[in-house]
Amino acid sequence: MNRFGFIIHPLEIDDFARKFSWAEKVPDSFIEKLTRVMPPVKASHITGVRSKTGKEIEGYFIGVTLTSKQMLTLPTDKVLKKIIKAGKKAQELGCQIIGLGAFTSVIGDKGITIARELDVPVTTGNSYTVATAIEGTKLAAAKMGHNLKEVMVTVIGATGSIGRAVSLILGQDLHNLQLVARNLEKLRNLREEIIQLNPGINLSCTTDIAAAVKISQVIISASGAVESLIMPSDLQPGAVVCDVARPRDVAGKVARERDDVLVIEGGIVEVPGPVNFNFNFGYPPKTSYACMAETMMLALEDRFEDYSLGPVLEIEKVKETMAMARKHGFKLAGLRSFERALSEDKIAEIRKRAEKKLIATC
Repeated sequence: MNRFGFIIHPLEIDDFARKFSWAEKVPDSFIEKLTRVMPPVKASHITGVRSKTGKEIEGYFIGVTLTSKQMLTLPTDKVLKKIIKAGKKAQELGCQIIGLGAFTSVIGDKGITIARELDVPVTTGNSYTVATAIEGTKLAAAKMGHNLKEVMVTVIGATGSIGRAVSLILGQDLHNLQLVARNLEKLRNLREEIIQLNPGINLSCTTDIAAAVKISQVIISASGAVESLIMPSDLQPGAVVCDVARPRDVAGKVARERDDVLVIEGGIVEVPGPVNFNFNFGYPPKTSYACMAETMMLALEDRFEDYSLGPVLEIEKVKETMAMARKHGFKLAGLRSFERALSEDKIAEIRKRAEKKLIATC
């Protein structure tokens, strides 16, 4: 049976207790010091991933104990060493391909150095993440009554590996597209690339996130930032936000203060078979992040090769992951918002409140 590994880490200190229950009883300051020196851990054994072709695989979650903030603030070489150690632990467990979860896929050169130091192939899973983010956004926009060819669509984190691929693919179908990132020069280069491929598109770029959000009806956000970027006061009534980032780009108070906008989680996938992750990473049974799913699909395909690495994703690989998903039975796990499933009735309520607010402001 083929075997995969997937490297995870606590997004915040509170997540450490998902694996170690005693962590709830000690100060955060102690845990922060401990996480810096702890070796990688085998978080769980994953069983029951079964393709609709009948093929079955197994895998392991391997935990790097650093939080998102630590990964971005500690020296990059030290963080990479911890991730590589986790990869080697996966090798020892017989994993034939390793996926990089959350910030382990962002640090350094987006998996290239890690892959070079391991004896088995590596993927960030970003190709399938792009595919599911676009699919989810289109579905959510339609349910909220938005015609993507008529509204302003914004990509936050547009120059990152996920954001760039999303922008290039969306650019083929949209009339109005806005790109947001920190580096204006990179933004302008991407803008020129998209315009060359799609001469008629209305394409702007900016580093001002709040200003961009205020004029947008549909947003895909994949920034890789530690702090929240999208605030309640900036969103239009009826806006759709697909938040691909982990930690989230959308502030938690949006859920409390804006019942007239639709925020969905990007890249949540239903996994085929009687899968048991044997670990609580915050999602319902049988569902995973798209990046996890890509790792599983490659194992099912016997594709033991480096995939989705580096700052530039190949658009053909995004399309290829969509084909693999159809073949093996992976699919978008409906629409979810702030870790809760969204029913049709709930979405209809959000849309109705948005329409009332828009009428009131006219």
